Amino acid sequence: MQYTDEKQIVNREFDNPHDVLSDVVNNIEQVIIGKSRAVQLCLVAILCDGHVLLEDVPGVGKTMLVRSLAKSLGCSFKRIQFTPDLLPSDVTGVSIYNQKTNEFEFRPGPIMGNIILADEINRTSPKTQSALLEAMEEQSVTVDGVTHKLASPFLVMATQNPIEYEGTFPLPEAQLDRFLMKLSLGYPEPEHEVDLLGRQQLVHPIEQLEQVTDQSILQAMQEKVRQVYVEQSIREYIVNIATETRKHQAVYLGASPRGSLSLFKAAQAMAYVLGRDYVVPDDVKQLATVTLAHRLILKPEARLGGTTVEKVLHDIMRAVPVPVVQAVTPENTRERVK
Repeated sequence: MQYTDEKQIVNREFDNPHDVLSDVVNNIEQVIIGKSRAVQLCLVAILCDGHVLLEDVPGVGKTMLVRSLAKSLGCSFKRIQFTPDLLPSDVTGVSIYNQKTNEFEFRPGPIMGNIILADEINRTSPKTQSALLEAMEEQSVTVDGVTHKLASPFLVMATQNPIEYEGTFPLPEAQLDRFLMKLSLGYPEPEHEVDLLGRQQLVHPIEQLEQVTDQSILQAMQEKVRQVYVEQSIREYIVNIATETRKHQAVYLGASPRGSLSLFKAAQAMAYVLGRDYVVPDDVKQLATVTLAHRLILKPEARLGGTTVEKVLHDIMRAVPVPVVQAVTPENTRERVK
């Protein structure tokens, strides 16, 4: 369902936010066919102020997914094409001397937007990759000693080719840790690919995509996500999972406290997307792999033995006891994180 009138968008949002979020997913699926799970997870990320790393082979729709998300949410879209010769100033912006005013003027870079597509981020040097660190963590950039705040909402969606491909630079651990989740789209099913051929025969669906909500509504929803109730036992469950990744015999570097916080926030956003104002253990279970896998580094002998981070997390999820939450009542769901 499309909403072209601003008042209609606002009223619809506060009447039933779950319906609007479903409409956003359906709207994006006009372009990205058969990938509702990936679309939903991207929506979860932006609702909890997270960033997304999309790793996949070329041509499966990574760029179109980001453009569709920005257009559906009424957010500004900026694209940075990461190449080996890209400089940090090409990302953050640069100060230029104005001879008329005898002052330096800041010329903002493409990082100054709402939804930023960092395209093929692992094809540029680590020095340029690090230009995103401050922006992703603090939503600001510092140029020539002056700090500039970024737009809100702000989301970096980076794409990268698998590291086995030619001309790639593996992302440093510090930068990987700043991504809320890492996703992969994969190839479409044959029937979906046939549908894709028909939809793009005359015009690309992205050109006809309409806005579903706007930035002010998105920010209001982000605030509501922060108020989603998380029972103490579930918080302990999240920390126990992260702790086990640090003690696992196959793991060299486990999940950081930022990983625990990412899983916590993502679980809140997933509950909100599913129409709940409280988190259940299943929210944590279905998000553990996408929020923690890219933060783990296996020992060399474990990798040589065929162990994967996904298998490690699967074993941990089976070993960590799942909490039995108390019955949900109107009283305890009103409780909020202090």
